[in-house]
Parts: sequence; structure tokens; C-alpha cells
Amino acid sequence: MDLLLTHGYFLHEDAKELQIMKPYVPLGILYLASHLRARNFDVEVFDTTFSSRTDLLNVLHNTEPEVLGVYANLMTRPSVVRILQAAKDAGWKTVVGGPESGANVEEYLLAGADVVVIGEGEITMEELLPILRGRSPGELQRVRGIAFIDDGGRVQCTVPRPLIPDIDRQPWPSRESVSIGRYLETWRTHHGTGSVSLITARGCPYDCRWCSHAVYGKTHRRRKAASVVDEIEWILDRYSPDMLWIADDVFTIHHGWLAEFAAEMKKRRLKIPFECISRADRLNAHVADLLAELACFRIWIGSESGSQRVLDAMERGVTVKQVRDAVAVCRSRGIQTGMFLMWGYEGEEMEDIEETIHHVKRTAPDIFFTTVAYPIRGTPYFDEVADRVTRVTSWAEGSDRDFRIRGRHSRKFYQNADQLLRAEVELEKILSSNVPDTDSAVLQIRGRIAQAREGLRNTFAESEA
Repeated sequence: MDLLLTHGYFLHEDAKELQIMKPYVPLGILYLASHLRARNFDVEVFDTTFSSRTDLLNVLHNTEPEVLGVYANLMTRPSVVRILQAAKDAGWKTVVGGPESGANVEEYLLAGADVVVIGEGEITMEELLPILRGRSPGELQRVRGIAFIDDGGRVQCTVPRPLIPDIDRQPWPSRESVSIGRYLETWRTHHGTGSVSLITARGCPYDCRWCSHAVYGKTHRRRKAASVVDEIEWILDRYSPDMLWIADDVFTIHHGWLAEFAAEMKKRRLKIPFECISRADRLNAHVADLLAELACFRIWIGSESGSQRVLDAMERGVTVKQVRDAVAVCRSRGIQTGMFLMWGYEGEEMEDIEETIHHVKRTAPDIFFTTVAYPIRGTPYFDEVADRVTRVTSWAEGSDRDFRIRGRHSRKFYQNADQLLRAEVELEKILSSNVPDTDSAVLQIRGRIAQAREGLRNTFAESEA
């Protein structure tokens, strides 16, 4: 074996994910596995999703030490650090990559990584593995897109690696390396339908200040429509899922490509329900028609705020009206909409919160999720607030979600804002439904609204330490 790949996400250790139970395969390392196998490397994958930390540690301690590659993201940092340390103790050479690694190079190196991969990993690992395996006289300095600690104890970062220009030449992710059946079974047990994920493009060219572009950069590299349909056809034949998750950052970014994709699906008489993510400014009547034709049942839209002032501060590049229009045009085609919202972005005030509540009530998405803004290292948002950022946990035990920003409203304040939003939206639905005998429910909700507003007033002056 030349390389063992893993990702450190243990479903049964995550209380929130155990409530949601919508796991997807780690596409990143499956792409890496297929690329390296196509170049005659012996690669194995240990999928931690349904496994345990003990099972992985047993493999590390009971297998002849080779090279371990670990994918790290925002959620998995504590697990990844423990895996790296255990691997080093067992004699493995260790490599870490993913969206976390580029902004936390020194921390991962000190935590046990021999090499940190920065950016896309396929070609970098192709060049790196022979050196780590002792099969090449090359030196680490010659490999683009990595960081390591040199013999003098200094962190060295090599020149950045160019992104892969033609992703159609990349093999599909090695789904056969994991148990897709287990994923489908979990979905069907908890939701009645089984889902499989895929991507049709890499990268996002937009400038949202809080968003990380650490792996794919501000690019949009799209696969040919026929190639994507080939993959979908194979997935349907091989796994028979009930739906798909198209995991692109912005699926509807290129309207011409979307039309080609729809035509190719129709030509092959393929249709399967799916959900995807888009931006409000990349949705219109024509796109909604194509999505409906393709059997898209839900589209997720980043709304973030109902305040145009806050959206402009984020450099979102969309308007509140565009979000409302996008939700309306999708609803008119029978497509559900999900909305992402963010509290606490820099400069948000009470009137912005009220505007967001009004926006959600008026727009009426089928579902919405909220979060409190957190600054991710390596983003313009982090740079903006860096002098006020504090940690509540050690680096190795937490994530960028645990950052606190001095002077911002307290978490309790945003909990009250969230409760107010949900109660106001619930009341709006009841009042607009014309369902009889709702007086008692209305009274209860109004009581919750009053309680949430009082909580907002009482916590308005509280700020994060």
C-alpha cells in the first residue's frame, strides 16, 4: 500500500448529525483515490463515517506504517489532530489537506503532519508520494503547493500549485471504495429516500467576505454536460438512489450549460429528483423551468440577511429583492426553497435583525437555517475582525466556529433573535392559512414573541468577552 486515506468524521460522535442523519460520502478523498490509482499507486480508503475512532486506531497500530493522508475541514479538526498524533506514534508518515489546511499550516505541522497540502491535492499527491515513500531522489522543495518543517525547524511553503485546468480529464470519485449501500440505508431508514452526491464543477468566483476559497480558488471550472450525465447514468444503474445531491457551490451559475445538461438528460430519458445550491442572481424564470423539467425538488439560496446594508458589507453581490424574486419564481414551478441566514455579521444592528425577520416572513421559504457569523482564517472577514478575535477552546480542540469577537452581541442575544424569527414566521404562516380554530395557537405564539423580544432587550447590552 502506498497511501491510506481517511477523513476523521465519525457520525456517531456528532449529536447534531445523529438528529439529521443525512450523511454523504467524502467526495474529496474519493477523487484523490481514483486519480492516484489511475497512476498506478496502491491506495486504500478508511471511511470513518460509520466506523469508530478505535477501529481506525487499530488499523494504524496493526498495519505496516506507510503514508497516511487525512482530509480536514472545519468540523473535523479535533478528530484529525488526534488521528495525526496516533499515526505518528505508530510510525506513519502523515499528510493533511482540505479547506482547513492552507489557513492553519503551522498548527497542523506542529500537531503531527509531516506535510500540509495547500489547494487541490491530486497532482500534488502524485508528485509527493514517491518522495515520502523513498522511491524518488526528489526533494520536498520541488513539490508545488505544500508546506513542511525543514531540517532547521522552520516552516517552508513551496510555490502555489496551479489549479487543474480541465477537470473533465479527472476520473470520477472512487465510490466503490466506500459502502454506498450503508449511506443509502441510513437515508432510507430515517427519511424514506436514499441520496447520492456528485459535483459538476469546482470553485466559486464570487467575493463573499466570509467564505473560504482555500482549495479551489475563485474559479468556476465546469465539466462537460455529457460527462456529468454519464456519471449520473452510472450512479442510477449501480446504486438506484431515490434522489441526488448536486454539491456544487453554485449549480445554476452557467445558464447555457444548464440548458445543455437538461437536453442531455432528456435525450437519455433520465430523470431523478435532486436538490442543489444557487445564488438568487443566478435564478430566473427560464432557469426555474429547466430545474423543474430536470425534477429539482429543492434549491438552497444564500440569503444571509434581510438588510441590504449588511449584504453590501458582506460583498454578497445580490439584493434582498433578488432573493424574494428567486424564491417566488421557484415556488411558482413547484420547487421548494431553502434559505441560509446569518446573524451577527460585522456592523449588524437591531434594525437589521428586524429587516431580516420581515424578509423571511414576506419571502416565505419552505425551510430556513440560521447561524451566527464566525470568521474563518484566511478570509477577508477574519482579517477585518482579527484584532478582536479570541478563542474559547484550544486550537486543537475546537474550530473557527469557536471564535468570539469582542464587542459583538452575546450568543444569548442571537439565540433570542433566532427564537423571535421562528415565532414570527410561524405566526405569519398560521395567520395566512385561514385555518379555523387557531386562536389558542396564535395566543401561544404571541406569548413566545413577547418573551423573545423581552430577551432581546435584556441582552442587547451584553457583548462577547
